[in-house]
Amino acid sequence: MNMRKEIHTRFILALLVCCGLAVPAMAEPVRTALVLGGGGARGAAHIGVLEVLERERIPIDCVVGTSMGALVAGSYAAGLSPKKMRKKLAEADWTDIFLDVADFSQLSYRKKKVSQRYLPGTELGVTHKGFQLQSGVVAGEKIKLFFNQLVDSNLGERNIEQLAIPLAIVATDIGTGERVVFREGSLTQAMRASMSVPGLMAPVEYKGRKLVDGGLVDNVPVVLGRELCNADRVIAVNVGSPLREPENIGSMFSVTAQMIGTLTKQNVERSLSSLTGQDIYIYPDLGTIKASEFARYDEAADAGRAGAEKQLMFLRTLSVDQNTYSAWKKKNKYAPKTEIVIDEVRIAPTKRIHRDYVARQIQQLPGTLLDRPELEQDLIRIYGDGFYQNVDYRVVNENDKNILEVVAREKDASLDYLIFGFSIDNEYRQESNFNFRAAYRNTWLNSYGGEFFASADVGGKPRVELDFYQPLDTRHHFFIEPNYLRKREEISIFIDDERIAEYQLDTSYTEVVLGSNLGGYGQSRLGWRDYHVNGSADLSSITLPDVNERFGGFLYELNLDRRNRLYFPSHGWRADISYFDSHHEDYSKLAADLGGAYKLGDYVLSIRTAYITSVKGQLPIYDAVMLGGFLKMSGYASNQILGDEAFYGHLRTEKIIGRMPLGLNGDLRLGFGLEAAKLEKNYTMSVGDDWLDSGVIYLGGETPFGPLYMGYGFTSRGDYNLYLQLGAL
Repeated sequence: MNMRKEIHTRFILALLVCCGLAVPAMAEPVRTALVLGGGGARGAAHIGVLEVLERERIPIDCVVGTSMGALVAGSYAAGLSPKKMRKKLAEADWTDIFLDVADFSQLSYRKKKVSQRYLPGTELGVTHKGFQLQSGVVAGEKIKLFFNQLVDSNLGERNIEQLAIPLAIVATDIGTGERVVFREGSLTQAMRASMSVPGLMAPVEYKGRKLVDGGLVDNVPVVLGRELCNADRVIAVNVGSPLREPENIGSMFSVTAQMIGTLTKQNVERSLSSLTGQDIYIYPDLGTIKASEFARYDEAADAGRAGAEKQLMFLRTLSVDQNTYSAWKKKNKYAPKTEIVIDEVRIAPTKRIHRDYVARQIQQLPGTLLDRPELEQDLIRIYGDGFYQNVDYRVVNENDKNILEVVAREKDASLDYLIFGFSIDNEYRQESNFNFRAAYRNTWLNSYGGEFFASADVGGKPRVELDFYQPLDTRHHFFIEPNYLRKREEISIFIDDERIAEYQLDTSYTEVVLGSNLGGYGQSRLGWRDYHVNGSADLSSITLPDVNERFGGFLYELNLDRRNRLYFPSHGWRADISYFDSHHEDYSKLAADLGGAYKLGDYVLSIRTAYITSVKGQLPIYDAVMLGGFLKMSGYASNQILGDEAFYGHLRTEKIIGRMPLGLNGDLRLGFGLEAAKLEKNYTMSVGDDWLDSGVIYLGGETPFGPLYMGYGFTSRGDYNLYLQLGAL
């Protein structure tokens, strides 16, 4: 009976407003709570709802949010207008935000080497409790930095209890299943916790709890909104996704998504049952917009505005006059400084990692204006070292000084890891190769960052490597590195196009180098290397001598890499220069390999040039120039071309024809390349000083299993080759 009376009263009030008649003044002002539900990217619809509320001059006494609703609610309570929200969402790179990895050019050289041979996402922490996997596909590092940017955390830490509009944010304790409500503390931490979709995004650790998406327990927290400011009325906005039809559920991921959706639907139904006749319920028609389609934020916001317009008759019962609304806006307005001078840079205490190692990446200088974009890049570089759960910052004021505090939280599991990788190399003119590889990294053995690395490859190209890396200072400017490597290769020996032998070459070496890390550019290394080379022909139509050589020599290497990606760069360059001199074998080898990429629209132009020569003597067959194979004279078989003093170059163009889905790196490309080579001394082909040519057409892209290439190589002489490669090559 009471419900009917409330509905009747509400209808009469709305009718009076629509007819332009005066509404009798209430004894006390109506208190309104705004409740914004979760729904992933669909939550951008809340922005459109806020646009209508502002246009209709509807003051809000408190706001509550879950998941994406927490992001919008927190931003609104922090003083961000709907217009500015749209602008900041438009500026965001949604593909990059969901990728925790730093740009490849920003990684340390050691991290680059690991990335080259091992697959991301295969890392296992080694602890006294056993092995531990990472807790989410996405750690949320860049997402958290985006939240900081959204509410201007770079101008000072934003705490919930200090906001002008009372705010509550809902998260879920994944350990107990309890609802956790943030009413105080870091605003951006609460927003990040509430958006942690289980399995996709790593939980947030808070006061001994592990927090995930609040939608699991209270996706549209109506009761909480009513309690927060003792509200007379609630405006509830539901942007949840409908459940999938049974025929659309099949994969493990779709089953998981449906399970989460079912839990959410049940708690939403309970929340909506608490709505009264005076409350206003908005359920925008978001059509085909998926929870993962953040790039469609503008469509979602428009749908939210349209949904609010449908409830306009009831919303206008909450409108106030211009003077009252202006006074409310002034009271709740946040006017941050546009810039801030940092008086001190501080690194928060760490457990095992030396704070100087963290500080080496921070370019912000005391006494200068805070450069937020530069700071964010510095933090991503720190995170890219791979030792941290997350890296964040706070700007706090102590004794009238602005302190920039960088918080690098080390991984709780361990600083010891197992990493895995594999490669499949299928070539028409050679035998197929499959290699499985695993490595063990024991990091931060001492305060300077000593590291032991052991790796093994099993398959067609077996290999074992033992390495110890010992920095000589806390910032890792200099290091000493002893290393042992042993590998076996099956090399086909050709005379022109005829394969005459299968040569088994076992190579091992021990080296000790003194090196220098050149910032984000690369490394310079100088040392001594001792070789043991053992080679024999397994199958031969002619007699080939066996090789059993032991020799040593001085080694120098300069490795620079500024590409933005390892396998499919769209911009950047690299340079590798090495020199080896063996007095025992009376030869020295100089090798220089340069490459670069440049993006123009959906096309990427790439160039590579290499020059290898013997400065003295002649290169022995076991250390000769080896050309042939994919993107090394693709029309020829792998290592078909052996010789001394060789020049190689190629020019490629790639068309970007697709992109990986949200949370995965890379794109899909169709490429075409022209290649050329010339050898002063050609050990295996009777072409004299003539140039060799080759062309290649290929389809390639980065996948969760590593780079994938399918290619066709050809020459003007009529030779051709087919390729299929997958994995960490």
